[in-house]
Amino acid sequence: MTTTVADPSARRKWLVLATCCLSLFIVSMDASIVNVAIPAIRTDLNASMTRLQWIIDIYTLTLATFYLLSGATADRFGRKRMFRIGLIVFGIGSLLCSLAPNIEVLIAARLVQGLGGSMLNPVAMSIITTVFPGRMERARAVGIWGAVVGIAMALGPIVGGVLIDAWGWQSVFWINLPICAVAVVLTTILVPESKSSRVRRFDPVGQLLAMIFLFTLMFGLIEAQPAIFLAAVLAVGAFIWYERRHAEPFIDLRFFHSAPFSSATVIAVFAFAGLGAFLFTNSIYLQSVRGYSAVHTGILYLAMAMATLVSSPLSGRLVGRYGTRPSLLIAGIAMTAAALALTQLDPHTPVWVLLSIFAVFGLGFGAVNAPITTSAVSGMPLDRAGAAAAVASTSRQVGVSVGVALCGLLSTTGVWWVIAVFTAGVALLGLLSNTAWARRSQERVAPMLEQKVLADVR
Repeated sequence: MTTTVADPSARRKWLVLATCCLSLFIVSMDASIVNVAIPAIRTDLNASMTRLQWIIDIYTLTLATFYLLSGATADRFGRKRMFRIGLIVFGIGSLLCSLAPNIEVLIAARLVQGLGGSMLNPVAMSIITTVFPGRMERARAVGIWGAVVGIAMALGPIVGGVLIDAWGWQSVFWINLPICAVAVVLTTILVPESKSSRVRRFDPVGQLLAMIFLFTLMFGLIEAQPAIFLAAVLAVGAFIWYERRHAEPFIDLRFFHSAPFSSATVIAVFAFAGLGAFLFTNSIYLQSVRGYSAVHTGILYLAMAMATLVSSPLSGRLVGRYGTRPSLLIAGIAMTAAALALTQLDPHTPVWVLLSIFAVFGLGFGAVNAPITTSAVSGMPLDRAGAAAAVASTSRQVGVSVGVALCGLLSTTGVWWVIAVFTAGVALLGLLSNTAWARRSQERVAPMLEQKVLADVR
Protein backbone atom coordinates (compact mmCIF):
# COMPACT_ATOMS: atom_id res chain seq x y z
CA MET A 1 0.00 0.00 0.00
CA THR A 2 1.01 3.59 -0.58
CA THR A 3 0.12 6.81 1.19
CA THR A 4 -0.15 10.14 -0.61
CA VAL A 5 -0.90 13.66 0.50
CA ALA A 6 -3.72 14.19 -1.99
CA ASP A 7 -5.53 12.71 -4.97
CA PRO A 8 -4.31 14.84 -7.90
CA SER A 9 -6.61 16.04 -10.66
CA ALA A 10 -6.49 14.47 -14.11
CA ARG A 11 -4.55 17.42 -15.52
CA ARG A 12 -2.04 17.32 -12.70
CA LYS A 13 -1.57 13.57 -13.14
CA TRP A 14 -0.38 14.03 -16.71
CA LEU A 15 1.86 16.93 -15.69
CA VAL A 16 3.42 14.65 -13.07
CA LEU A 17 3.93 12.01 -15.77
CA ALA A 18 5.60 14.62 -17.99
CA THR A 19 7.93 15.59 -15.13
CA CYS A 20 8.86 11.97 -14.47
CA CYS A 21 9.44 11.38 -18.19
CA LEU A 22 11.75 14.40 -18.26
CA SER A 23 14.05 12.73 -15.75
CA LEU A 24 13.83 9.45 -17.66
CA PHE A 25 14.71 11.30 -20.85
CA ILE A 26 17.99 12.77 -19.56
CA VAL A 27 19.12 9.53 -17.87
CA SER A 28 18.35 7.43 -20.93
CA MET A 29 19.76 9.97 -23.38
CA ASP A 30 22.97 10.21 -21.39
CA ALA A 31 23.53 6.48 -21.91
CA SER A 32 23.70 7.09 -25.67
CA ILE A 33 24.79 10.71 -26.15
CA VAL A 34 28.24 10.02 -24.69
CA ASN A 35 28.93 7.38 -27.34
CA VAL A 36 29.24 10.03 -30.04
CA ALA A 37 31.80 11.84 -27.88
CA ILE A 38 34.00 8.73 -27.48
CA PRO A 39 36.39 9.50 -30.40
CA ALA A 40 36.83 13.12 -29.24
CA ILE A 41 37.41 12.01 -25.65
CA ARG A 42 39.96 9.43 -26.83
CA THR A 43 41.90 12.12 -28.69
CA ASP A 44 41.63 14.85 -26.06
CA LEU A 45 42.37 12.70 -23.00
CA ASN A 46 44.61 10.10 -24.71
CA ALA A 47 42.40 7.24 -23.48
CA SER A 48 42.81 3.53 -24.21
CA MET A 49 39.98 1.36 -25.54
CA THR A 50 39.33 -0.21 -22.14
CA ARG A 51 39.07 3.22 -20.49
CA LEU A 52 36.64 4.30 -23.20
CA GLN A 53 34.49 1.26 -22.44
CA TRP A 54 34.53 2.12 -18.74
CA ILE A 55 33.20 5.61 -19.51
CA ILE A 56 30.00 3.93 -20.71
CA ASP A 57 29.88 0.91 -18.43
CA ILE A 58 30.65 2.60 -15.09
CA TYR A 59 27.53 4.70 -15.68
CA THR A 60 25.21 1.88 -16.72
CA LEU A 61 26.53 -0.50 -14.05
CA THR A 62 26.01 2.09 -11.32
CA LEU A 63 22.46 2.63 -12.55
CA ALA A 64 21.83 -1.12 -12.57
CA THR A 65 23.39 -1.71 -9.14
CA PHE A 66 21.56 1.03 -7.24
CA TYR A 67 18.15 1.09 -8.95
CA LEU A 68 16.46 -1.21 -6.45
CA LEU A 69 18.18 0.26 -3.40
CA SER A 70 17.08 3.74 -4.42
CA GLY A 71 13.51 2.54 -4.88
CA ALA A 72 13.42 0.97 -1.42
CA THR A 73 14.98 4.09 0.13
CA ALA A 74 12.38 6.29 -1.54
CA ASP A 75 9.57 4.07 -0.23
CA ARG A 76 10.91 4.61 3.28
CA PHE A 77 11.86 8.31 3.28
CA GLY A 78 9.66 9.78 0.56
CA ARG A 79 9.64 9.46 -3.21
CA LYS A 80 9.46 13.16 -3.98
CA ARG A 81 12.40 13.83 -1.68
CA MET A 82 14.53 11.07 -3.23
CA PHE A 83 13.59 12.17 -6.73
CA ARG A 84 14.80 15.72 -6.11
CA ILE A 85 18.04 14.49 -4.54
CA GLY A 86 18.62 12.30 -7.58
CA LEU A 87 18.15 15.23 -9.96
CA ILE A 88 20.62 17.35 -7.99
CA VAL A 89 23.26 14.57 -7.77
CA PHE A 90 22.85 13.83 -11.48
CA GLY A 91 23.37 17.51 -12.27
CA ILE A 92 26.48 17.67 -10.07
CA GLY A 93 27.86 14.54 -11.74
CA SER A 94 27.24 16.07 -15.16
CA LEU A 95 29.11 19.23 -14.16
CA LEU A 96 32.05 17.19 -12.83
CA CYS A 97 32.18 15.23 -16.10
CA SER A 98 32.44 18.45 -18.11
CA LEU A 99 35.33 19.64 -15.94
CA ALA A 100 37.29 16.35 -15.93
CA PRO A 101 41.01 16.97 -16.70
CA ASN A 102 41.83 13.30 -17.40
CA ILE A 103 40.16 9.99 -18.18
CA GLU A 104 40.29 8.67 -14.59
CA VAL A 105 38.45 11.71 -13.21
CA LEU A 106 35.89 11.44 -16.02
CA ILE A 107 35.19 7.81 -15.13
CA ALA A 108 34.79 8.75 -11.45
CA ALA A 109 32.44 11.60 -12.38
CA ARG A 110 30.39 9.21 -14.50
CA LEU A 111 29.96 7.07 -11.38
CA VAL A 112 28.52 10.11 -9.56
CA GLN A 113 26.19 10.66 -12.50
CA GLY A 114 25.07 7.06 -12.27
CA LEU A 115 24.35 7.39 -8.54
CA GLY A 116 22.08 10.35 -9.25
CA GLY A 117 20.44 8.60 -12.17
CA SER A 118 19.71 5.52 -10.07
CA MET A 119 17.49 7.70 -7.84
CA LEU A 120 15.36 8.84 -10.78
CA ASN A 121 13.86 6.07 -12.92
CA PRO A 122 12.69 3.55 -10.27
CA VAL A 123 11.45 6.34 -8.01
CA ALA A 124 9.62 7.97 -10.92
CA MET A 125 7.94 4.65 -11.71
CA SER A 126 6.77 4.39 -8.10
CA ILE A 127 5.41 7.94 -8.34
CA ILE A 128 3.57 7.05 -11.55
CA THR A 129 1.99 3.90 -10.10
CA THR A 130 0.86 5.97 -7.09
CA VAL A 131 -0.56 8.85 -9.13
CA PHE A 132 -2.26 6.52 -11.66
CA PRO A 133 -4.02 3.85 -9.55
CA GLY A 134 -6.57 2.91 -12.24
CA ARG A 135 -5.66 -0.08 -14.40
CA MET A 136 -6.33 1.54 -17.78
CA GLU A 137 -4.82 4.94 -17.05
CA ARG A 138 -1.78 3.29 -15.48
CA ALA A 139 -1.33 1.13 -18.57
CA ARG A 140 -1.37 4.25 -20.76
CA ALA A 141 1.11 6.02 -18.49
CA VAL A 142 3.46 3.01 -18.46
CA GLY A 143 3.23 2.77 -22.23
CA ILE A 144 4.30 6.42 -22.61
CA TRP A 145 7.06 5.82 -20.06
CA GLY A 146 8.43 2.84 -21.98
CA ALA A 147 8.38 4.75 -25.27
CA VAL A 148 10.41 7.63 -23.80
CA VAL A 149 13.34 5.28 -23.11
CA GLY A 150 13.74 4.35 -26.74
CA ILE A 151 13.18 7.86 -28.06
CA ALA A 152 15.73 9.39 -25.66
CA MET A 153 18.43 6.86 -26.39
CA ALA A 154 17.90 7.26 -30.12
CA LEU A 155 18.01 11.07 -30.06
CA GLY A 156 21.15 11.14 -27.92
CA PRO A 157 23.65 10.67 -30.78
CA ILE A 158 22.02 13.39 -32.90
CA VAL A 159 22.00 15.95 -30.10
CA GLY A 160 25.51 14.88 -29.11
CA GLY A 161 26.89 15.31 -32.61
CA VAL A 162 25.66 18.89 -32.88
CA LEU A 163 26.96 19.81 -29.42
CA ILE A 164 30.39 18.22 -29.89
CA ASP A 165 31.12 19.94 -33.18
CA ALA A 166 29.99 23.29 -31.78
CA TRP A 167 31.44 23.27 -28.24
CA GLY A 168 33.47 20.09 -27.72
CA TRP A 169 32.76 16.80 -25.93
CA GLN A 170 32.20 18.57 -22.60
CA SER A 171 28.96 20.04 -23.94
CA VAL A 172 27.21 16.65 -23.93
CA PHE A 173 27.23 16.95 -20.14
CA TRP A 174 26.29 20.63 -20.01
CA ILE A 175 22.91 19.91 -21.61
CA ASN A 176 21.81 18.03 -18.49
CA LEU A 177 22.17 21.04 -16.21
CA PRO A 178 19.19 23.17 -17.35
CA ILE A 179 16.99 20.08 -17.74
CA CYS A 180 17.78 18.99 -14.17
CA ALA A 181 17.03 22.51 -12.91
CA VAL A 182 13.64 22.59 -14.65
CA ALA A 183 12.80 19.09 -13.40
CA VAL A 184 13.63 20.05 -9.80
CA VAL A 185 11.27 23.04 -10.01
CA LEU A 186 8.46 21.01 -11.59
CA THR A 187 8.88 18.23 -9.03
CA THR A 188 8.65 20.73 -6.18
CA ILE A 189 5.47 22.25 -7.60
CA LEU A 190 3.62 19.26 -9.05
CA VAL A 191 4.67 15.93 -7.56
CA PRO A 192 2.86 14.85 -4.38
CA GLU A 193 4.94 13.32 -1.61
CA SER A 194 4.29 9.63 -1.03
CA LYS A 195 5.73 6.77 0.98
CA SER A 196 5.02 3.09 1.26
CA SER A 197 2.82 2.23 4.22
CA ARG A 198 4.71 -1.04 4.46
CA VAL A 199 8.41 -0.23 4.49
CA ARG A 200 10.74 -2.99 3.35
CA ARG A 201 13.93 -3.57 5.27
CA PHE A 202 17.26 -2.98 3.58
CA ASP A 203 19.19 -5.97 2.32
CA PRO A 204 22.86 -4.87 2.33
CA VAL A 205 24.20 -8.40 1.77
CA GLY A 206 22.03 -8.93 -1.31
CA GLN A 207 22.98 -5.46 -2.59
CA LEU A 208 26.70 -6.20 -2.12
CA LEU A 209 26.50 -9.61 -3.81
CA ALA A 210 24.65 -8.13 -6.79
CA MET A 211 27.26 -5.39 -7.06
CA ILE A 212 30.14 -7.90 -6.94
CA PHE A 213 28.51 -10.03 -9.62
CA LEU A 214 27.89 -7.16 -12.06
CA PHE A 215 31.27 -5.48 -11.65
CA THR A 216 33.31 -8.71 -11.79
CA LEU A 217 31.39 -9.84 -14.87
CA MET A 218 32.04 -6.55 -16.68
CA PHE A 219 35.64 -6.36 -15.47
CA GLY A 220 36.29 -9.83 -16.86
CA LEU A 221 34.79 -8.88 -20.22
CA ILE A 222 36.37 -5.43 -20.58
CA GLU A 223 39.82 -6.28 -19.21
CA ALA A 224 39.84 -9.76 -20.84
CA GLN A 225 40.49 -11.53 -17.54
CA PRO A 226 38.74 -14.95 -17.70
CA ALA A 227 39.83 -15.85 -14.16
CA ILE A 228 37.68 -13.09 -12.72
CA PHE A 229 34.56 -14.85 -14.05
CA LEU A 230 34.89 -17.36 -11.20
CA ALA A 231 34.22 -14.54 -8.75
CA ALA A 232 31.15 -13.55 -10.80
CA VAL A 233 29.82 -17.13 -10.75
CA LEU A 234 30.40 -17.44 -7.01
CA ALA A 235 28.74 -14.08 -6.38
CA VAL A 236 25.58 -14.90 -8.36
CA GLY A 237 25.36 -18.32 -6.72
CA ALA A 238 25.67 -16.77 -3.27
CA PHE A 239 23.15 -14.09 -4.24
CA ILE A 240 20.49 -16.64 -5.25
CA TRP A 241 21.13 -18.78 -2.15
CA TYR A 242 20.93 -15.79 0.20
CA GLU A 243 17.96 -14.04 -1.41
CA ARG A 244 15.83 -17.18 -1.34
CA ARG A 245 16.23 -17.29 2.44
CA HIS A 246 15.92 -13.59 3.18
CA ALA A 247 12.59 -12.35 4.56
CA GLU A 248 12.67 -9.17 2.44
CA PRO A 249 15.20 -9.73 -0.34
CA PHE A 250 16.94 -7.12 -2.47
CA ILE A 251 15.31 -8.75 -5.52
CA ASP A 252 12.23 -10.86 -4.85
CA LEU A 253 13.06 -14.03 -6.77
CA ARG A 254 9.37 -15.00 -6.78
CA PHE A 255 8.92 -12.45 -9.57
CA PHE A 256 10.74 -14.92 -11.80
CA HIS A 257 7.99 -17.52 -11.32
CA SER A 258 6.15 -15.43 -13.94
CA ALA A 259 7.36 -16.48 -17.39
CA PRO A 260 6.44 -13.09 -18.96
CA PHE A 261 8.43 -11.28 -16.25
CA SER A 262 11.46 -13.56 -16.66
CA SER A 263 11.26 -13.18 -20.41
CA ALA A 264 11.08 -9.39 -20.09
CA THR A 265 14.30 -9.26 -18.06
CA VAL A 266 16.19 -11.45 -20.55
CA ILE A 267 14.73 -9.59 -23.54
CA ALA A 268 15.86 -6.29 -21.99
CA VAL A 269 19.42 -7.60 -21.62
CA PHE A 270 19.48 -8.97 -25.20
CA ALA A 271 17.94 -5.91 -26.88
CA PHE A 272 19.95 -3.32 -24.96
CA ALA A 273 23.17 -5.26 -25.48
CA GLY A 274 22.42 -4.69 -29.15
CA LEU A 275 21.92 -0.97 -28.53
CA GLY A 276 25.13 -0.66 -26.50
CA ALA A 277 27.17 -2.40 -29.19
CA PHE A 278 25.42 -0.47 -31.98
CA LEU A 279 26.19 2.97 -30.56
CA PHE A 280 29.72 2.21 -29.37
CA THR A 281 31.03 0.41 -32.47
CA ASN A 282 29.32 2.63 -35.02
CA SER A 283 30.44 5.88 -33.38
CA ILE A 284 34.05 4.72 -33.70
CA TYR A 285 33.47 3.29 -37.18
CA LEU A 286 31.87 6.46 -38.54
CA GLN A 287 34.37 8.90 -37.04
CA SER A 288 37.64 6.93 -36.93
CA VAL A 289 37.23 4.63 -39.95
CA ARG A 290 35.06 6.75 -42.24
CA GLY A 291 36.46 10.09 -41.03
CA TYR A 292 33.06 11.72 -40.48
CA SER A 293 32.59 14.59 -38.03
CA ALA A 294 30.52 14.20 -34.85
CA VAL A 295 27.61 16.13 -36.35
CA HIS A 296 27.80 14.05 -39.56
CA THR A 297 27.70 10.94 -37.38
CA GLY A 298 24.65 12.30 -35.57
CA ILE A 299 22.91 13.00 -38.88
CA LEU A 300 23.50 9.42 -40.02
CA TYR A 301 22.03 8.20 -36.73
CA LEU A 302 18.91 10.18 -37.64
CA ALA A 303 17.74 7.17 -39.66
CA MET A 304 17.73 5.09 -36.50
CA ALA A 305 16.15 7.87 -34.44
CA MET A 306 13.31 8.49 -36.88
CA ALA A 307 12.54 4.79 -37.13
CA THR A 308 12.51 4.57 -33.33
CA LEU A 309 10.25 7.61 -33.04
CA VAL A 310 7.76 6.00 -35.42
CA SER A 311 7.85 2.47 -34.07
CA SER A 312 7.80 3.28 -30.32
CA PRO A 313 4.23 4.69 -30.15
CA LEU A 314 3.00 2.14 -32.70
CA SER A 315 4.44 -0.61 -30.55
CA GLY A 316 2.64 0.81 -27.51
CA ARG A 317 -0.65 0.66 -29.41
CA LEU A 318 0.05 -2.88 -30.59
CA VAL A 319 0.76 -3.95 -27.02
CA GLY A 320 -2.46 -2.33 -25.79
CA ARG A 321 -4.58 -4.01 -28.47
CA TYR A 322 -2.89 -7.34 -29.21
CA GLY A 323 -0.49 -8.00 -26.34
CA THR A 324 3.29 -8.11 -26.43
CA ARG A 325 3.84 -10.86 -29.02
CA PRO A 326 3.55 -8.79 -32.27
CA SER A 327 5.88 -6.07 -30.99
CA LEU A 328 8.48 -8.55 -29.77
CA LEU A 329 8.43 -10.46 -33.05
CA ILE A 330 8.91 -7.23 -35.01
CA ALA A 331 11.71 -6.17 -32.66
CA GLY A 332 13.54 -9.48 -32.78
CA ILE A 333 13.33 -9.93 -36.54
CA ALA A 334 14.30 -6.33 -37.39
CA MET A 335 17.23 -6.15 -34.96
CA THR A 336 18.52 -9.55 -36.08
CA ALA A 337 18.39 -8.51 -39.73
CA ALA A 338 20.30 -5.32 -38.89
CA ALA A 339 22.89 -7.19 -36.81
CA LEU A 340 23.56 -9.63 -39.65
CA ALA A 341 23.92 -6.75 -42.10
CA LEU A 342 26.39 -5.00 -39.77
CA THR A 343 28.73 -8.00 -39.97
CA GLN A 344 29.36 -6.98 -43.61
CA LEU A 345 30.40 -3.35 -43.03
CA ASP A 346 33.69 -2.14 -44.50
CA PRO A 347 35.29 1.31 -45.00
CA HIS A 348 33.53 1.70 -48.35
CA THR A 349 29.98 0.59 -47.53
CA PRO A 350 27.61 2.95 -49.39
CA VAL A 351 25.90 5.55 -47.22
CA TRP A 352 22.44 4.46 -48.39
CA VAL A 353 23.20 0.96 -47.12
CA LEU A 354 24.25 2.37 -43.74
CA LEU A 355 21.07 4.41 -43.51
CA SER A 356 18.94 1.38 -44.37
CA ILE A 357 20.63 -0.77 -41.73
CA PHE A 358 20.33 1.97 -39.10
CA ALA A 359 16.64 2.43 -39.89
CA VAL A 360 15.90 -1.28 -39.59
CA PHE A 361 17.74 -1.42 -36.28
CA GLY A 362 15.80 1.62 -35.01
CA LEU A 363 12.52 0.04 -36.08
CA GLY A 364 13.28 -3.04 -34.01
CA PHE A 365 14.63 -1.17 -31.02
CA GLY A 366 11.64 1.17 -30.90
CA ALA A 367 9.30 -1.81 -30.87
CA VAL A 368 10.93 -3.56 -27.91
CA ASN A 369 10.56 -1.05 -25.06
CA ALA A 370 6.81 -0.99 -24.46
CA PRO A 371 6.46 -4.81 -24.28
CA ILE A 372 9.40 -5.04 -21.85
CA THR A 373 7.77 -2.68 -19.36
CA THR A 374 4.28 -4.10 -19.86
CA SER A 375 5.44 -7.72 -19.39
CA ALA A 376 7.39 -6.77 -16.27
CA VAL A 377 4.50 -5.11 -14.41
CA SER A 378 1.52 -7.09 -15.74
CA GLY A 379 -0.02 -9.34 -13.14
CA MET A 380 1.94 -7.77 -10.28
CA PRO A 381 0.15 -6.29 -7.24
CA LEU A 382 0.01 -2.48 -7.29
CA ASP A 383 2.55 -2.12 -4.49
CA ARG A 384 5.06 -4.37 -6.28
CA ALA A 385 4.74 -2.92 -9.80
CA GLY A 386 7.48 -0.37 -9.11
CA ALA A 387 9.89 -3.06 -7.92
CA ALA A 388 9.11 -5.22 -10.94
CA ALA A 389 9.65 -2.30 -13.32
CA ALA A 390 12.93 -1.51 -11.54
CA VAL A 391 14.20 -5.02 -12.28
CA ALA A 392 13.36 -4.48 -15.95
CA SER A 393 15.16 -1.11 -15.90
CA THR A 394 18.16 -2.77 -14.26
CA SER A 395 18.18 -5.38 -17.01
CA ARG A 396 18.24 -2.64 -19.65
CA GLN A 397 21.36 -1.09 -18.13
CA VAL A 398 23.04 -4.48 -17.69
CA GLY A 399 22.34 -5.12 -21.37
CA VAL A 400 24.04 -1.88 -22.46
CA SER A 401 27.03 -2.77 -20.29
CA VAL A 402 27.29 -6.24 -21.82
CA GLY A 403 27.06 -4.86 -25.36
CA VAL A 404 29.84 -2.30 -24.77
CA ALA A 405 32.03 -4.87 -22.98
CA LEU A 406 31.76 -7.27 -25.92
CA CYS A 407 33.14 -4.55 -28.22
CA GLY A 408 36.59 -4.85 -26.68
CA LEU A 409 36.52 -8.61 -26.25
CA LEU A 410 35.57 -9.54 -29.82
CA SER A 411 36.21 -8.22 -33.30
CA THR A 412 33.49 -5.96 -34.69
CA THR A 413 32.20 -8.79 -36.88
CA GLY A 414 32.25 -11.18 -33.92
CA VAL A 415 30.27 -8.73 -31.79
CA TRP A 416 27.51 -8.57 -34.39
CA TRP A 417 27.24 -12.33 -34.72
CA VAL A 418 26.73 -12.54 -30.94
CA ILE A 419 24.20 -9.71 -31.02
CA ALA A 420 22.34 -11.48 -33.85
CA VAL A 421 21.93 -14.50 -31.58
CA PHE A 422 20.71 -12.26 -28.75
CA THR A 423 18.15 -10.45 -30.88
CA ALA A 424 16.86 -13.69 -32.39
CA GLY A 425 16.26 -14.67 -28.77
CA VAL A 426 14.00 -11.61 -28.40
CA ALA A 427 11.63 -13.01 -31.02
CA LEU A 428 11.72 -16.53 -29.56
CA LEU A 429 11.02 -15.27 -26.04
CA GLY A 430 8.22 -13.12 -27.46
CA LEU A 431 6.53 -16.30 -28.62
CA LEU A 432 7.25 -18.24 -25.43
CA SER A 433 6.05 -15.49 -23.08
CA ASN A 434 2.64 -15.38 -24.76
CA THR A 435 1.73 -19.04 -24.48
CA ALA A 436 -1.05 -20.34 -22.25
CA TRP A 437 1.58 -21.82 -19.95
CA ALA A 438 3.24 -18.41 -19.57
CA ARG A 439 -0.07 -16.73 -18.74
CA ARG A 440 -0.83 -19.34 -16.09
CA SER A 441 2.58 -18.75 -14.50
CA GLN A 442 1.87 -15.02 -14.45
CA GLU A 443 -1.49 -15.50 -12.75
CA ARG A 444 0.13 -17.47 -9.93
CA VAL A 445 2.61 -14.77 -8.94
CA ALA A 446 0.27 -12.10 -7.50
CA PRO A 447 -1.48 -14.48 -5.03
CA MET A 448 1.94 -15.81 -4.04
CA LEU A 449 3.20 -12.32 -3.24
CA GLU A 450 -0.03 -11.32 -1.46
CA GLN A 451 0.05 -14.45 0.69
CA LYS A 452 3.55 -13.49 1.82
CA VAL A 453 2.36 -9.99 2.76
CA LEU A 454 -0.53 -11.43 4.80
CA ALA A 455 1.84 -13.83 6.53
CA ASP A 456 4.16 -10.95 7.44
CA VAL A 457 1.24 -8.90 8.82
CA ARG A 458 0.15 -11.77 11.03
